[in-house]
Amino acid sequence: MLLLLFSSLLLVISFPNFNLSYIAFIGFVPLFFAIKNQPPKRAFLISYLCGFLFYLGTLYWLYHVTIFGLIVLCLYLALYFGVFGFVFSRAAGGRRQTAILFTPFIWILLEYVQAHLFTGFGWALLGYSQYKNLPLIQIADFAGVYGVSFMIMLVNVAIYRLFKRSFREIIIAAMVLVAAVAYGIINEVKYEEGSAVKISVVQGNIPQEMKWDPDFTEYILDRYTDLTRLSAFDASDLIIWPETSFPGFFEEDRGHTQLVLDLAKDINMPILLGANTYEGVRNFNSAVLVSGKGETTGRYDKIHLVPFGEYVPFSEKFPVLRNLVLGELGEFTAGKEFRIFRLRTQGSGLQAKFAVLICYEDIFPEISREFVKSGAQFLVVITNDAWYGRTGAPYQHAACSVFRAIENRVPVVRCANTGLSCFIDARGRIYDSVEDSGTHLFITGHKTSKIKLPLP
Repeated sequence: MLLLLFSSLLLVISFPNFNLSYIAFIGFVPLFFAIKNQPPKRAFLISYLCGFLFYLGTLYWLYHVTIFGLIVLCLYLALYFGVFGFVFSRAAGGRRQTAILFTPFIWILLEYVQAHLFTGFGWALLGYSQYKNLPLIQIADFAGVYGVSFMIMLVNVAIYRLFKRSFREIIIAAMVLVAAVAYGIINEVKYEEGSAVKISVVQGNIPQEMKWDPDFTEYILDRYTDLTRLSAFDASDLIIWPETSFPGFFEEDRGHTQLVLDLAKDINMPILLGANTYEGVRNFNSAVLVSGKGETTGRYDKIHLVPFGEYVPFSEKFPVLRNLVLGELGEFTAGKEFRIFRLRTQGSGLQAKFAVLICYEDIFPEISREFVKSGAQFLVVITNDAWYGRTGAPYQHAACSVFRAIENRVPVVRCANTGLSCFIDARGRIYDSVEDSGTHLFITGHKTSKIKLPLP
């Protein structure tokens, strides 16, 4: 019990907000000793409990939304730890010479399944703990976050084997780490960037209880209007509002829609805003681009919806679930098109292409990859992390954006209602953000910064 408790604690403090990322490299060692010489079934139970405590300590912020959902999610995710412990004790057990490679492969296979099964939940994957360790994580451009997870598990196994007086594994792990860091340093130095685009992000910091209250509609629009006009003094090429920042249904609420169109025309700058949109009986969580002429020039509808938050699985067969779970807001429809937006810069007249990821779409590497394959030169993430209070959730979320930048070698701009509204370069470096007195959460403000587009 002490060993599995210690292991889960070490893994928890490897992630934001503790950010002791180096601890991840020894986090599994106590667990390996806990399941040493245990029957496979008992190894499963020990590892399962360790996983449950880890996810409970890492995803605790979900209690702000649903305590029941938090417990159910942790009980489910812990299964991957349990299966890992079962396989480790049965096939590798830390005894065979193949354990040094076999064990990390099993781990990243389970991470991949976790990130894809049942729509996927690729949050708090082991590699994300290293999002600030830039030289190490540059390998994500060919190996993804799973490659970083592989290295972390490789070191854990090597240290465990070192206690068994086996030195070969620690030499292998050290060589792999040195090679990865050398690759990262070389690529950081040689990576070249092209033209610059000036972008402003607006963090409205609207409390959750106000967002859908009709009595606060004018208040919300006034706040975003004021922040947008402040951003306009920076002569930005694009001003970004966060997810569902428009208080209502864009275009359906004609008066408020016209206010936004007039605002963009008045400042003569394009505005990208998050809004609910409506077509017939279908609701969408969308990103809408308004040109500097006050015209709607494009819309992206969120493709990967949040289960039980934006839609209810199997609600077609059991319609009663829809109202029971989602209430009056109703169910959203998933978008189908990987929409690419086009932006013409004010100074040089350069035409840049970008794509938008809404809410937690940035935790799915394949979505970002598809956008970049379609021509996106930078990615925009609009989100709302106000649900989770002053916790590590916004930073855990931002860690995913760091990896999407490296994997695709494109800049990422994040704009949150509250959270980490920031600018990330193609190396994964967070170099600018909305900040006040050392904090990013629950503050109102805006930030203008330049991003460098990748060379053709």
